[in-house]
Amino acid sequence: MFFASKNKRRRAAVIGLDGVPHGLLENLARTGVMPRLAEYLRAGHLHRMKASLPEISAVSWTDFMTGTNSGEHGVFGFTDLKPGSYSLRFPNFQDVKAPVFWDKLGEMGKRSIILNQPSTYPARRLNGALVSGFVAVDFERAVWPASHIAPLKKMGYQVDIDTVESRRDPEFFWKDLEKTCDGREKAFDYFWEQEWDYFELVVTGTDRLHHFHWPAGQDERHAYHGRFLDLYRRVDRLIGKVIDRLDRLGQEDRLFLLSDHGFTGIEQEVYLNAWLQDAGYLRFPSDSPKGLEDIAPGSRAFALDPNRVYVNLEGRFPAGAVAASTRAGLKQEIASKLAELRFEGKKVVRRVFDAAEVYSGPHAGQGPDLLVLAEPGFDFKGSLKKKEVFGRSDLQGMHTWDDAFFLAPEDHGPDLRISGLAPILMGHFL
Repeated sequence: MFFASKNKRRRAAVIGLDGVPHGLLENLARTGVMPRLAEYLRAGHLHRMKASLPEISAVSWTDFMTGTNSGEHGVFGFTDLKPGSYSLRFPNFQDVKAPVFWDKLGEMGKRSIILNQPSTYPARRLNGALVSGFVAVDFERAVWPASHIAPLKKMGYQVDIDTVESRRDPEFFWKDLEKTCDGREKAFDYFWEQEWDYFELVVTGTDRLHHFHWPAGQDERHAYHGRFLDLYRRVDRLIGKVIDRLDRLGQEDRLFLLSDHGFTGIEQEVYLNAWLQDAGYLRFPSDSPKGLEDIAPGSRAFALDPNRVYVNLEGRFPAGAVAASTRAGLKQEIASKLAELRFEGKKVVRRVFDAAEVYSGPHAGQGPDLLVLAEPGFDFKGSLKKKEVFGRSDLQGMHTWDDAFFLAPEDHGPDLRISGLAPILMGHFL
């Protein structure tokens, strides 16, 4: 078995399964869909794990690779506000203000291969190789060193599926998903043969499958149920390949698996800015605002995707209308009202976190004031275009907070958070 050690060299391999919930993973292993995973479960420890808040990939993966929270690393979502304005910007790897753990490994002389890690675009220098994952808009800037670009292109590697076309054409989705997986596995084989101490591969197709076709995995009669399971059978074969290759190395090697958040089905999308307008906290001079820059004087709060509420504070925002002395009271008022939100009698909000409960560090003040954790099935959005509080889009699955997983050779306790994994992985090399 691959836990055996025959010399003092240590390696660690990590497989990230984006958006795979603890419960689904356990079920697929138990029912025989993932037999190689089941083999590993008998030898290792499966932990239920908390994701970041917000429970989105941009933040969770950054928590993972830095071992910190947004107050330390400075990334609060896929979008953020330009300082002192309501204008949106898209943070990238250059905005991460905390060191990533593979840079620390590099300082120890360890070589890392990072393949398809989200939130690492543009790729930057490290002791090893990096292929950025979602969101990588220019492949020429997504690979370091650049000598790997041509081989990756030759093998048909692509960073992600075409989500726009996939929403229009289900058959295109399945074909593009298969194409993406093919390229990812070829890249895995290519990089595995190189020199490394830490190897990481993230599979993002699982997240895309859940967003578009979550019900297919839950209903055996669903037209796509077989295809849903087929992706997991393919993931299981990949897990088996890594197990077998680590076993052949015969060193002090370890395999770890994790997800960045959980998943569940969507009952309703919940549009926070529409709720804030209905509740009298947010106003726009017209029914069709182009952006938050159109916010009306006197507005006291607004929201960004997916569940971040900002107090429109004097001195922080151009049209700030809330004095610092009344900020705490307003936050408590909004949180109390959100806690009462119902849809057809069902509770919508599980908990409202004050930012101080979630963030610590020098950049905490750049983030939101409140984070709204939904009950499963209610997917919060920050759209300004929606006039109703509740609605639906064509997406079928949503992220969850405390149903991520971490699978490791050792037990790491019951209250595990994704920001706590970097020290565990680093500890393997100490």
